[in-house]
Amino acid sequence: MPHAPTLSVVIPVYNERGTIEELLWRVQQVGLEKEVIVVDDASTDGTRELLQQIADGIASGSESTVLPKTGRPLPVGNMAICLQPTNRGKGAALRRGFRLARGRIVIVQDADLEYNPQEYFRLIDPIERDLADVVYGSRFLGGPHRVLLYRHSLANTILTHLSNIFTDLNLTDVWTCYKVFRREVLQGLTLREERFGFEPEVTAKIARMGCRVYEVPISYAGRTYEEGKKIRLRDAVSGLVCVFRYGIFG
Repeated sequence: MPHAPTLSVVIPVYNERGTIEELLWRVQQVGLEKEVIVVDDASTDGTRELLQQIADGIASGSESTVLPKTGRPLPVGNMAICLQPTNRGKGAALRRGFRLARGRIVIVQDADLEYNPQEYFRLIDPIERDLADVVYGSRFLGGPHRVLLYRHSLANTILTHLSNIFTDLNLTDVWTCYKVFRREVLQGLTLREERFGFEPEVTAKIARMGCRVYEVPISYAGRTYEEGKKIRLRDAVSGLVCVFRYGIFG
């Protein structure tokens, strides 16, 4: 049986051609034993074609590929590329990635450069020291962050407080990308949400499992809608519905 890495990095991707090369390069620069699992959610902007090229190289036994934009070599020997046949959403992409993960610890990484992979060390530390089963990286605990729209932070705060009422956790950032799990925790969960409802669903379910949860401060380089931000009002409404659904019914 192949040696299991310390960390599995699961990256859901949808239409991130402008950032995916840089993100993969940054992830591979992190000095941790890891595997990288990229799940493309039927992108239409050229992301899928790039990932297909990487997948073809992996299948041929290549250990690295040259990134088209920068010419930098990208190690691919520890990488798996999954191409969803249809667009289903972040939650569905994560479920596929989680099924493939072999690492002792599994982390979610968005492909949009808003989150810094060099913070993996801080994020996995409570698990490595056996203090936590799950770690959330919070954008609201004092890390540097780009100043953007107040309405986004207000919506996040309201939804996080509502989630906390049902879970009895005192989290500050339920909707953070950086969620880190012992792999056994994920194996004990049945996840259903296809889109951003993943966030309140997984939070409610780890609370019910009695998992030890930590938060650590992270930096956040948020982007605007003009720069490609995808979450919309309908996702906030869906998030509210999911808070009640999983908070009440599990």
